[in-house]
Amino acid sequence: MSAKNPEYDFKWCPGCGDFGVRRALEFALQDYTAFHEVPMASNVVIAGIGCSGNLVHLLEGEQPFGFHGIHGRTLPIAFGAKMAQPDLNVVVVAGDGDFLSIGMEHIVPQASRNLDVCCVVMDNGVYGLTKGQSSPTTDLGVITSSTPYGKLESDLNPLDYYLTAGVTFIASGYSSKPKDLAKLIHAGMEHKGFAIVHVQSPCTTYNDTYEQLKGNAKKGVESIIFDVPAGHDPKDRDAAHRLIHSGKIPIGIVYQNESRPTLDQRLKDLQGRVKTRALQEQLDAFEL
Repeated sequence: MSAKNPEYDFKWCPGCGDFGVRRALEFALQDYTAFHEVPMASNVVIAGIGCSGNLVHLLEGEQPFGFHGIHGRTLPIAFGAKMAQPDLNVVVVAGDGDFLSIGMEHIVPQASRNLDVCCVVMDNGVYGLTKGQSSPTTDLGVITSSTPYGKLESDLNPLDYYLTAGVTFIASGYSSKPKDLAKLIHAGMEHKGFAIVHVQSPCTTYNDTYEQLKGNAKKGVESIIFDVPAGHDPKDRDAAHRLIHSGKIPIGIVYQNESRPTLDQRLKDLQGRVKTRALQEQLDAFEL
């Protein structure tokens, strides 16, 4: 619960990575509205179902519009919001189970359209809210409540999938660095096209990966994340592919293609070429 929603009985577990993502999103929204000199209400945050989806109820300070959708359907809702009001800054917040399982079927269509929205995906490698079942990003062989003898499916590499699907802005972040993450989210909002910021956001209850992410020299545990090198060119798709398949998780902007027109731009072009018909003309067209 929060000061804004005292009746909303929801708590994240202590140490949950989503706390850091919430703070980063708040920073990014503040920076976006200040830079563009627009009210906070010009932003819309669309949430899915799961621990990550409850973020829309827990934002503090001046509020954007919030819409708590249904499991896996954040992108269709975002599509509708953006088509109805193209000037809105539409942000999707979802989890790996929400976005990459039932929601995966919506990624390729929006990438093909180059829908101008920014998606913040919190990846903890499990279905945390429903007691730790395996998700698409759970490692092969891991024992969970739904895979008591080990997961049989190979784990999904989300960054590789986004690149293959044609997403035009791909960034990778870490929840324990909210200021750095805020910059990535802000960059995703500013990008003209379909942007995804994929965040490592550990679940301290069912899949605590903090030690692997941070590393532990005393135990000989090497960190599995690394900063995107300063010389990396995000416009270079082959370089992005090499980063993604480096064996570790890059943190930073991995890929950005600014040359493709957005769906908004294509619609404006179409409207300029096609004569708009009055309502009665459209109704008359259905008469036999």
